[in-house]
Amino acid sequence: MLKDKRILLIIGGGIAAYKSLELIRRLRERGAEVTVCMTEAAKNFVTPLAAASLSGHKVYTDLFSLTDEAEMGHIQLSRAADLLVVAPATADLLAKMAQGLASDLASTLLLATDKRVLVAPAMNVRMWTHPATARNVARLRNDGVLFAGPVDGDMACGEFGPGRMAEPLQIVDAIASAVAAVATAGPLSGKRVVVTSGPTYEPIDPVRYIANRSSGRQGHAIAAAAREAGADVVLISGPVSIPDPTGAAVVHVETAEQMRTAVERALPADLFISAAAVADWRVAASSEQKVKKGKSGPPTLSLVENPDILATVAGLGAHRPTLVVGFAAETEKIVEHGQAKLARKGCDMIVANDVSPATGVMGGLENSVHLITKSGVESLPRQDKTAAAQAIIMKCVALLKDKKS
Repeated sequence: MLKDKRILLIIGGGIAAYKSLELIRRLRERGAEVTVCMTEAAKNFVTPLAAASLSGHKVYTDLFSLTDEAEMGHIQLSRAADLLVVAPATADLLAKMAQGLASDLASTLLLATDKRVLVAPAMNVRMWTHPATARNVARLRNDGVLFAGPVDGDMACGEFGPGRMAEPLQIVDAIASAVAAVATAGPLSGKRVVVTSGPTYEPIDPVRYIANRSSGRQGHAIAAAAREAGADVVLISGPVSIPDPTGAAVVHVETAEQMRTAVERALPADLFISAAAVADWRVAASSEQKVKKGKSGPPTLSLVENPDILATVAGLGAHRPTLVVGFAAETEKIVEHGQAKLARKGCDMIVANDVSPATGVMGGLENSVHLITKSGVESLPRQDKTAAAQAIIMKCVALLKDKKS
């Protein structure tokens, strides 16, 4: 699988850098061609000479080397590989990647590449569990970056826990899987997928609105997973604070009516996934001016129902997508309400989840979902939303195959 594959290995500055030398050797054993870039900090742990001896190629370290730029510029270097691997991926490197910084050769290569990136994190347990690192990891996963590890174990600092870099053979296996995924047409190749995500904002006046706590993380992760599976993806997103997934065509909207219009324009499609938490109601006539307090007390808001986007798409008849998937965000009787929604909306699958405050799902990084179809219920364990999205897409692939057969 790795024979003649070109791997650009970026070695970060951590004690786990010594494992990267073993990683080079294992990759070479399998026929891969390895080119190495080292950060300045990495040179404090392993030498460029050692990496060059094992890889059989010059090691790149300096962004501003005129000789290197004449022979092979950073743009060419970043795109000549089949896969970029960062091992060890320090907290600093992950932060640079998440923020799009390009302050040295390593971070510039990662920003300039158009190829897949796999990272093997390595850091102290407190650094790995810090909220800042968690945010960076979530953003990178959403951007399509692949992860190998970290794993639990003893650390050089004497602590124990998650943050230890995966072993070289584990990373080799992850690299082989990533290369295979790039080389093979995805299961949704040639399919058009439309996904809705995030909340909608229904205005009361120019400064107030009706909304919900949806972050859009699950819907965006689903769009990213569909794109990774080879689909042509259109993501219709309500107001969110997370980045757009790489490779998807994104339409930004605010209200339910705007979302309905965007969905209509995005169709036809092979697969429609309604992951957005669309507000059920809107104010019948929002005020053009800010509503002021008065002696008569709080204003009375007259509400009307918003368009039912899921039911509308499911009922399109001859123009209906082959597979229509909806979400049921519930706080009680999760499966029962999901099954009722499946029948009521006329869709092919409902993804039901518990969004009660104790779960931390709404706006959080993890989810626990039930995949409900006419043939039964498949309950998935609690996992990060990226993994949940991949499971949802694989279920959709299976359902599309069943419909075709």
